[in-house]
Amino acid sequence: MFDIQEELKKLPDRPGVYLMHDKNDTIIYVGKAVSLKNRVRQYFRASHREGIRKDQMVSLIDRFEYIITDSELEALVLECNLIKEHRPKYNILLKDDKTYPYIKVTLGETYPRVLFSRQMKKDKSQYFGPYTSAGAVKDTIELIRKLYQLRTCNRQLPRDTGKDRPCLNYHIHQCQGPCQGYISPEDYRVQIKKALDFLNGNYKPILEELEQKMQAASAEMDFEKAMEYRDLIDSVRQVSQKQKVTNSDGEDKDIIALAKDDRDAVVQVFFIRDGRLIGREHFYVTIDVGNTTQQILTSFLKQFYAGTPFIPKEIMLQTAIEESDVIAQWLSSKRGQKVSIRVPQKGMKEKLVDLAQKNARLVLNQDKERLKREEGRTIGAMKEIAKILDLPGVSRVEAYDISNTNGFESVGSMIVYEKGKPCRSDYRKFKLRTVAGPDDYASMHEVLTRRFTHGMEERKERAKKELEDAYGSFTKFPDLIMMDGGRGQVNIALQVLDELHLSIPVCGMVKDDFHRTRGLYFHNQELPIDKNSEGFKLITRIQDEAHRFAIEYHRSLRSKEQVHSVLDDISGIGPARRKALMRYFQSIDAIRSATVEQLCEADSMNEKAALSVWQYFHTQTEQCGQDSEPSDRETEHENT
Repeated sequence: MFDIQEELKKLPDRPGVYLMHDKNDTIIYVGKAVSLKNRVRQYFRASHREGIRKDQMVSLIDRFEYIITDSELEALVLECNLIKEHRPKYNILLKDDKTYPYIKVTLGETYPRVLFSRQMKKDKSQYFGPYTSAGAVKDTIELIRKLYQLRTCNRQLPRDTGKDRPCLNYHIHQCQGPCQGYISPEDYRVQIKKALDFLNGNYKPILEELEQKMQAASAEMDFEKAMEYRDLIDSVRQVSQKQKVTNSDGEDKDIIALAKDDRDAVVQVFFIRDGRLIGREHFYVTIDVGNTTQQILTSFLKQFYAGTPFIPKEIMLQTAIEESDVIAQWLSSKRGQKVSIRVPQKGMKEKLVDLAQKNARLVLNQDKERLKREEGRTIGAMKEIAKILDLPGVSRVEAYDISNTNGFESVGSMIVYEKGKPCRSDYRKFKLRTVAGPDDYASMHEVLTRRFTHGMEERKERAKKELEDAYGSFTKFPDLIMMDGGRGQVNIALQVLDELHLSIPVCGMVKDDFHRTRGLYFHNQELPIDKNSEGFKLITRIQDEAHRFAIEYHRSLRSKEQVHSVLDDISGIGPARRKALMRYFQSIDAIRSATVEQLCEADSMNEKAALSVWQYFHTQTEQCGQDSEPSDRETEHENT
């Protein structure tokens, strides 16, 4: 038994990290301290208040543990790692977990490449970034490859020179063929140097070169070529315009500011690289009512820079934070050079911080409006449906549908909506086992029986193992079952639930003669719905989604069934021999016309197998009285 008061007496007066556990042994909070003895004791003093959320956390603490470190800096690093690993409920958490893209130039290779990278490693490559838009990075890389005709393959050169034919890029004049030795490493390096100048922002030489080539092509009446150069010029100008200069000192900075309300906070970061504003990004942070701007910024800095490989030389904040010295020391060790954390008071830097704060406030306000609209479409719509059906509340809805073609390959679908949103991880497909022919009622009876029987078995297994959270999607029963149909489908569902002794509300989604949603069938009556309401729109989405999911599964099974060759019906001809025959003869017609000796020439064929093929086709010919041509679909499939 863990005695908190006794354990508090044992706390050392040393720096370290402490972890709070609840009764389920879940880590609910991670913190660092200069003195574990003083900091951890504070939580359990009656007179000490940490805020509503922290006070609630303290009431849930069942035990705590701690890790001693040699310094506050080590404690900070450990705290960051533990928060990222465990994501405790009562820590201020950065919701976004993004990695930013870089442009990587592999200078360590004989023929360097320009690549997209999510990591900046300590190798012989040169990195540019990080950038905020992966799409913009890919566009820039594609442009550079076209401009300087750089290779994109991953061949080991010069080791693999001449081993394979040149790729398509060589034939369309977007690569100079280093894989064939058509360009020397020295000449190739000249192109790489131009690419590096371009990435460093020197666009003038390439624009002048492209302009000259465009004029020359135009003078020679090669207007198609001139248009290609014109398009490249436009692309270069677009890239150059994105690199807006905001500061003349050419240094790397991050400008960080936030806006918050009682529940949420948005942190805005401006990325300045080589004096250029290359982008901005905002991040959502979970907070408590009592969290101050300083506390939020401190937590953000720890979590954000723990996950990004690039550390700027300077970080500008809207307000000072208590742990700025130790965080700066930590970041300096990560960067390998001194990192400064400052609060600008005047000039351009102060204006940039103010601009970042205004942007954060704008995002927060816009997001509130978006969340309000989204809540109306989801949770609000669920409440409307519950009100129409006179149910106390509806959170999880399951909908079912059957799909078949004249009884062929009948399948069932189960889709799940939670709080008005699709929960696709809980979707399930059913291939009918016991029903033959187009009997939708019997099919639905099988699907529902299998679904809830499986769920009940999972629940029993969970109870046997005394598990609380480890369960599958079948274990979670819905608050409402929605059937794609009226009285008949609803009665089938009620019959299954009655057989399994389950009590779950069931309603039908009724359609009109034009196959449009009309209303809900519940307790033997059809309930009309306002067609302009969010509840009606949600019902339509659920109905369409159940239908879509069933049809897609049915199509996939049907297409698999149709992937069948006449060769599959011949004794002794398996997949390997079938492929060998098609590779050698190219068509079913050629196989039909071949002699036994010719059939033996195909790979993996022996005389017995060849004779089997010959007899099959000639027996078929005798039975039919004439040669029959294979269908277009069969020939197409076999050639594929």
